[in-house]
Amino acid sequence: MNIIDELTNSFSRLPGIGKKSAARIVNHLLKAEPLYIQNFSRQISELQQKIKPCSVCGAWTENDPCPICSNPLRDSSVICIVEQPQDVQTIESAGGYTGLFHVLGGVIAPLEGVGPDRLNIASLVKRVSAGGIKEIILATNPTFEGDSTALYIQKILSEKYDVKITRLATGIPVGGDLEYADKLTLARSFRGRTSF
Repeated sequence: MNIIDELTNSFSRLPGIGKKSAARIVNHLLKAEPLYIQNFSRQISELQQKIKPCSVCGAWTENDPCPICSNPLRDSSVICIVEQPQDVQTIESAGGYTGLFHVLGGVIAPLEGVGPDRLNIASLVKRVSAGGIKEIILATNPTFEGDSTALYIQKILSEKYDVKITRLATGIPVGGDLEYADKLTLARSFRGRTSF
């Protein structure tokens, strides 16, 4: 196996990249400027050294605490709970949300051996118990595991703390067609309907 095959195999292990896409990437890199390749390889080699989870929210950051947690203009009375660090970037890129975040690091998945103790829930409870939190937004994915995790968090927080707990709305996307909506999405759309 030569270096082209090894690099193709490495790229094909990345999410969403198959063997053909990996081969195209390797061929592109072979034609790229040497300075670009040097910078690219340096960035990859330094990635895990420089980027760490924020000690407050768990989002990926180069500076601790992260720019969101350390921003005094953010609404510190609202925390949006997400499954993974990349979910923070997704919500931030959409714009409109000005509160803080809390990354769980996964979802409760008993079949995979992931219980609540393996998630970043204890630090969430600590943040809420410190006071000043008025609303918790549960933004876990609308899957069985995501819904179970949201329900678990709602239960432990509502038992001890006087905080508003909301869930992201789910349903038919803008521009979507009812004909192509699955039954679960359609059912959620009816349950989550709002006044017009």
